Amino acid sequence: MPIQTPIYLDYHATTPVDSRVLEAMLPYFFKKFGNASSKTHAFGWEAEAAVENARLQVASLLGAQKEEIYFTSGATESNNLAILGYARANRERRNHLLSCVSEHSAVLDPLRHLTEEGFEVSFLSIDSQGKINLEELQKNLRPETLLISLMGANNEIGSLHPLEDLGKIARQHGLAFHCDATQALGKIKIDVEKMGIDLLSLSGHKIYGPKGIGALYVRSKNPKINMSPVIFGGGHEGGLRSGTLNVPGIVGLGEACEIAQREMDSENIRLKSLRDMFWQQLQDKIEDVHLNGVLENRLTNNLNVRFDYVPVQQLMMEVRDLAFSAGATCTSVKAKPSHVLQALGLSKAEVEWSARFSLGRLTNEEEIAYATQRIKEGVDKIRTSSIEYEMAKEEL
Repeated sequence: MPIQTPIYLDYHATTPVDSRVLEAMLPYFFKKFGNASSKTHAFGWEAEAAVENARLQVASLLGAQKEEIYFTSGATESNNLAILGYARANRERRNHLLSCVSEHSAVLDPLRHLTEEGFEVSFLSIDSQGKINLEELQKNLRPETLLISLMGANNEIGSLHPLEDLGKIARQHGLAFHCDATQALGKIKIDVEKMGIDLLSLSGHKIYGPKGIGALYVRSKNPKINMSPVIFGGGHEGGLRSGTLNVPGIVGLGEACEIAQREMDSENIRLKSLRDMFWQQLQDKIEDVHLNGVLENRLTNNLNVRFDYVPVQQLMMEVRDLAFSAGATCTSVKAKPSHVLQALGLSKAEVEWSARFSLGRLTNEEEIAYATQRIKEGVDKIRTSSIEYEMAKEEL
């Protein structure tokens, strides 16, 4: 069977909607179009029932209670609501927040905004593997520290933070722990009780659900997390997030979570095999290729590599039948070098030579073999005309 191009290797950016998810959503666009807030007739009751079922599906994937799930427009809104909402609701108690330099901009930006409101924010460093140092974290804690915000899995290099350890530290110091689980959801097992997570952000379009829908988990007891809304209006979602509920999107998110919970283990085994095969083939066929981070303690579908003296933007132009990225798609429109790769200790040139490949449900062995060959052709062509590469080889 011939390869169909372009080949998609950018599943960290977004995923296609699973056909089972789409099937679940379709009735709520037309036949079951009611507003979930319409409490006086069958159309509204039907929509409300669908929303509550989805709330249960999301909660089940997290080990949470359904009343702890609040629907949003996506992880960016969830992150903003978690950080701004919790900080503002508790500013009279403490005013210091702690995060990490490798977090997504949807976490970094609201944290920086809080400094304009009088809060203090500290950022942990990462090592060459993308790991934080728990001793550094402990040293940065203060009596006035209110919140730790650290992601589950990095969106560029796939590195995993030790969530259970972080939850224990937060409990010991009476802090709240927020986790941006956008990339981790559906790929690693998350249990908010076992991991001591108080706030958790997630998005539908990273787990084969629709775009424009997400959720925020807010712990309801032991301890109860108090929040202030950042969007005001009709008092939807318990007054925490006003706005007419996106019923089709919510149904899709719920279905995507249920599928992820059911198929996560087997899909992780398949993706790890494909990812490791891809990395081995790249090493076998291409000289001077390096892994950013390490294969251990990493998402099974992530591969972030750099090809010496091959600017990734130029490589993309040479292999237009492959879809991959130079970093975080959500921030790449700003044309800024990756802050994550810089935090690893890479030079400006090494950052420019780095590419992020992410695999998914539709990726197969034939596509990996084809992609490897096309990358080799692109790398060889660029290096052939690179004076810098020729000089570097001569110096060896």
